[in-house]
Amino acid sequence: MEGYIHSIYTGGMVDGPGIRTVVFFAGCSLRCLYCHNPDTWFRKHGEKKSIEEILKEVLKYASYYKFSGGGITVSGGEPTDQPTFLRELLKACRVNGIHTVLDTSGCADEGAADDILPYVDLLLLDLKAYNPDSYRRLTQSKIERPFATLRVAQRLNVPTQINYVLVPDLTDDISEFTEMAAFLKQFKNIQKIEILPFHKHGELKWKDLNIPYKLADTRSPATEELERFKGILTAYGFNR
Repeated sequence: MEGYIHSIYTGGMVDGPGIRTVVFFAGCSLRCLYCHNPDTWFRKHGEKKSIEEILKEVLKYASYYKFSGGGITVSGGEPTDQPTFLRELLKACRVNGIHTVLDTSGCADEGAADDILPYVDLLLLDLKAYNPDSYRRLTQSKIERPFATLRVAQRLNVPTQINYVLVPDLTDDISEFTEMAAFLKQFKNIQKIEILPFHKHGELKWKDLNIPYKLADTRSPATEELERFKGILTAYGFNR
């Protein structure tokens, strides 16, 4: 079995616990305005690789995973756009005792999430927005699937971290964020909600791909803005 892989990065330290090998899948159905990896949107920018080829690369660093509590992180692009290949890769890692992290927008079909999540040790779920209109404006997609993925993760008791990118004038509505925090309170498998400040590190990639970058004039959030949103999470019992 082969899948479309954009790249493999070894020595990752921010994509889950410990030292990790990060496998970036090629292909994504979303078109997030702040995406910093637009080069992973298209499968044609990837290379076909077998599970055996990837596993061989991952297992080279098994000793590093063992002493650091690390493992493999599957990212993208959107890994769940290749659901069968993703499931079999995660299953192979599980068989070999490798800790698995899935970094996803959660846009898998609900049936696919049921197949994939049993082999995930930690789910990093990127919630782009809470309001359906905000989500569509940001991603050109519908919000229902990420919430469906979250419900499957809760049912299977998969430890989950929510990642939320704070973008001034786009995802910084206080009332919407507060509603989201209240909604997420019901999911007992959520261990943490991470607020990530918007940055433009991927802007040059958009230009190289000749894709208009609509956030060129958008600033990064100030420290006090980040702290205000973190305070809302604390008020709802997160990240204590």
